[in-house]
Amino acid sequence: MQEKLAAALLILGAAILPSVTPCSRCLHGNALLYSQVNGQQAPDLKATKPNVRSGESTQTAPAADDKKTDAGLVNYSYEFSQPNFYIRHIVIEHDANGIGKITFERLNEEEPLTEQLELTPVVVDRISALWRALLFLDSKEDYQSNKQFPHLGTMRITMQQGGRKRTAEFNWTNKTEASALVNEYRRVADQAIFVFDVSVARANQPLNAPKLMEYLESALKRNWLADPRQLIPLLKEISTDEHLPLIARNHALRLIKKIEK
Repeated sequence: MQEKLAAALLILGAAILPSVTPCSRCLHGNALLYSQVNGQQAPDLKATKPNVRSGESTQTAPAADDKKTDAGLVNYSYEFSQPNFYIRHIVIEHDANGIGKITFERLNEEEPLTEQLELTPVVVDRISALWRALLFLDSKEDYQSNKQFPHLGTMRITMQQGGRKRTAEFNWTNKTEASALVNEYRRVADQAIFVFDVSVARANQPLNAPKLMEYLESALKRNWLADPRQLIPLLKEISTDEHLPLIARNHALRLIKKIEK
């Protein structure tokens, strides 16, 4: 399957917004600014994703029929939107087992990209605990703070169980559990988009791999990823992929050691 991407040569140009709110990291607008290299605008390219790409098992969900649980009884979603950010729109949908999908849109791209998603048990546990702490379906609490920060983007969290459904929307919240929940989903989005970008680099843009490894090291230091251990199989494949520059392969090996510590 071919998808038209406005892919470009990479640079780690993460511009972090000031830490004025619990949501101020705003990764979705700034952390993956892979649009220029050495200050020069990269040309538009058509990036083709492989039909079966290496490392896909770290993110791809198994068939729903294989899950013999009551996962279908509860569904969750997280949505982020800020039209001026590089990653301007993100929707994460998943069930109680963490099986679902992520859809995201990048600035100046016409079509959204959708990837299957499988959250690890440790991530599911953290997210589920926060939903429970909010008593979400039984609550009518407005999580929006009196202060408004629309430039940080709008977040919507939704839970549906049977015939019950509730959505809460805010751009800044003082509610600890709500802030922690959207931060968890940001980490999920970071990790999923990184895996997608790596798959594109391995298939069509191997020279982008070194910058992606640099981004990953920075993300690990800043705790931007949902579960870095989930990336270990992918990093092992990168370390032996002779289509990629040696510097990227060696960097992948060093990152594996950091994650395994």
